[in-house]
Amino acid sequence: MVTTNEHNSRAGSAEWRLRELAIQLPTPPEPFGTYTEAVQVGSLLFLSGTLPTEGRTARYVGRVGKELDTAAGREAAKLAAMNAVAIVRQHLGSLDRVKRIVRLGVSIATEGDVRDQPKVADGASDFLQDVFGPDMNPTRLVYGVASLPIGTPVELELIFEVQE
Repeated sequence: MVTTNEHNSRAGSAEWRLRELAIQLPTPPEPFGTYTEAVQVGSLLFLSGTLPTEGRTARYVGRVGKELDTAAGREAAKLAAMNAVAIVRQHLGSLDRVKRIVRLGVSIATEGDVRDQPKVADGASDFLQDVFGPDMNPTRLVYGVASLPIGTPVELELIFEVQE
């Protein structure tokens, strides 16, 4: 029998949330150049820019406001967040070692007078909140840019505080 404290402890666990929400993380992406996906310095884990890819292929290509609408941009941001979480799990061994999401940077390739960047970025923020809980929401900075690597509409930059 599971006690209330054990249930609350599990409910606060990112690994538990993944199972409860039936989320299958993708295979962590490999670098597209000469860099590493994650570097830990003390209790901080820095991720390289994470893209909405599957394997070595961009699942979403184009700019929000031209080839893609806001909804597709949100889905691209969610996939990039899923890839980021997969990298974190691979690096740490368990998502339960994450103490805090410190910062989320979201770059969004846009065309023209697009103003929905925050709505696009929410695709990543909502996914991270589902996995880690609302108490782990990071600070966030959202940029509109002209283009991103391999033509993707979104690139994420994340910093985590982790248990050493």
